[in-house]
Amino acid sequence: MAEAQRVVVKVGSSSLTTASGGLDADRVDALVDVLARGRGGGEREIVLVSSGAIAAGLAPLGLVRRPKDLARQQAAASVGQGLLVARYTASFARHGVRVGQVLLTSDDMARRAHHRNASRTLDQLLAMGALPVVNENDTVATDEIRFGDNDRLAALVAHLVHADLLVLLSDVDGLYDGDPARPGTSRIDEVRGPADIAHVEIGSAGRAGVGTGGMVTKVEAARIAAAAGIPVVLTSASQAGDALAGRATGTYFHRTGRRSADRLLWLQHASAPRGALTLDDGAVRAVVEGRKSLLPAGIAAVEGDFTAGDPVELRDTAGRAVARGLVNFDAKELPQLLGRSTRDLARELGPAYEREVVHRDDLVLLHG
Repeated sequence: MAEAQRVVVKVGSSSLTTASGGLDADRVDALVDVLARGRGGGEREIVLVSSGAIAAGLAPLGLVRRPKDLARQQAAASVGQGLLVARYTASFARHGVRVGQVLLTSDDMARRAHHRNASRTLDQLLAMGALPVVNENDTVATDEIRFGDNDRLAALVAHLVHADLLVLLSDVDGLYDGDPARPGTSRIDEVRGPADIAHVEIGSAGRAGVGTGGMVTKVEAARIAAAAGIPVVLTSASQAGDALAGRATGTYFHRTGRRSADRLLWLQHASAPRGALTLDDGAVRAVVEGRKSLLPAGIAAVEGDFTAGDPVELRDTAGRAVARGLVNFDAKELPQLLGRSTRDLARELGPAYEREVVHRDDLVLLHG
């Protein structure tokens, strides 16, 4: 932990705002002080994934709780995001640190060109000594393209920037083997794999009503990052300094896997399928065992209303999802292509149809 040179830190709404909504300047300043010290005068690079845009916009708009409808959430985010970044900019300026805002949507990140641009922007900000503040672009994100929570976003950003460590800050100082408010529960100091916490009952979002996550999303984010070769520390915002200094704190999730292709991790964990393609048995074997592209000849049925470039689910004949990929045709184009060879299609419809429905480079297998 102490030797990690590039660290992603995620902080939730409840650690930055008052219970009624609105930013708590003292809480923001306390976090910034810790992160500024953690940079070690620039020797270490830190990326901050910060929730709080919607929560920060509640009080200014006269909202008592986080609204449930998307339109008012977007309005609150529009007001709150500016306040959030302005607060970070002013607070980090006390330490001579520049801040750069990066807003992402899951739809952007699954697409090759957008993913590459985001990666380049973050790398350049870090190279120039700035501290990126990342958030979901709540003002434009729809239900279909939302990450769902910033814990998952943080895990994916950690993978995107090749981080050495992910620090998830919570209301509690780690993962417990039961409700931390109940007597007799104890903190789990280390997790070496999913089996270590299979018996743990994990809670969801807290009572304040300003966030969307909870311990369940943090554990899922830790699982994603650990499987991608990034260790994770889950602790409270008040102990962030200990985590960055390498002192024992919270729950430490050991690596369980190695890095995979950046964009495919986003496709697997952050994309919402817009439709589904049912594959015949031969196509399932080709895609899953042979790691081949999906051709029109192997598709038995099409569901959904999608356009070229959208993520779709690939299913076997029993309806089980076996893979996810970015489709190269609109849903309305596919029915005339099913079961036919690309050579025949090219001869009849033109050279544009002599291509894969889902290329293997845009496809990720779904295990389990």
